[in-house]
Amino acid sequence: MRFARLAALAALARTLLAAPLGVQAQQAGKVYRIGFLRRTAPELAEFEAFRQGLRELGYVEGQNVVIEQRYAHGDHRRLPGLARELVQFRVDVLVVDGTLTVRAAREMAGATPIIFTVVGDPVGERFVASLARPGGTITGLTQLSGELILKRLQLLVEVAPAARVGVLYNPPNTPARSLERLTEAARSLAVDLKPVKAPSPAALGAAFETMSREAVQSVLVWSDAMFVSQRARIVELMAQHRLPAVYEDRQFAEAGGLMTYGSSEAANFRRAATYVDKILKGAKPADLPVEQPTKVELIINMRTAKALGLTIPPSVLARADEVIQ
Repeated sequence: MRFARLAALAALARTLLAAPLGVQAQQAGKVYRIGFLRRTAPELAEFEAFRQGLRELGYVEGQNVVIEQRYAHGDHRRLPGLARELVQFRVDVLVVDGTLTVRAAREMAGATPIIFTVVGDPVGERFVASLARPGGTITGLTQLSGELILKRLQLLVEVAPAARVGVLYNPPNTPARSLERLTEAARSLAVDLKPVKAPSPAALGAAFETMSREAVQSVLVWSDAMFVSQRARIVELMAQHRLPAVYEDRQFAEAGGLMTYGSSEAANFRRAATYVDKILKGAKPADLPVEQPTKVELIINMRTAKALGLTIPPSVLARADEVIQ
């Protein structure tokens, strides 16, 4: 009888000792919260690339990380409210896309670290002090849009020689400095540049009417989240007006655009996971250098070239990373 009581007491002691250990283990298994904010509509390729980057670093959704997503669907006016929602969700870090999204997140984030993925000129926008030493709560990956847009203009003139080239742009997301540099580059190529504003999807039709009146012969489309979300319509309008065009984002070539030249957004989102990992492990954004793209892709849609009656120069075809037949 005494032995039975001792056995029962021992079992009870083991149970009482085990409970705190279980609680401690559960507390040690912290679940991190990541805010994911984009000005576009959801783009599966970019988000999946980010998730894959996290998985490679040992993060499993629902176990040690939760990703809270918000999308503005091309309307930058919604960004501040969406950023506020994520901050109220008490995220550990914010992952965002371009310039307008960073501006909105910065106003709402306070001390919450921000990682950008597709900002063209983070120093010019004063998001960071320098690429090597950001010096604040913001860091990430740049697209080098200011430099690459000059290359896109050269490619467009090489493929479709024109005296007047239109530039389709969205004013809030177009740095004046980059537009000035592009205008100077156009002069050196003996090209008359005609910037045409399109601040909203509703303004696209009027923008193309303006380019028609101005006798624009080809178009350079500025990188913009709203344009990406409206790519099917933009490509259709280009076809209707028989305008050769060059874009930054590869989605345009896949949608029927003539040519794209730019860094891979999916690759940038995948790399953003490494920044998240470092910050969750205690690194400061101020000490994490801004990363520049290591690969730039030239994609040519030959079906569109044929429809426009264009012959792509062999020198350009030889430089293409992908040709869509």
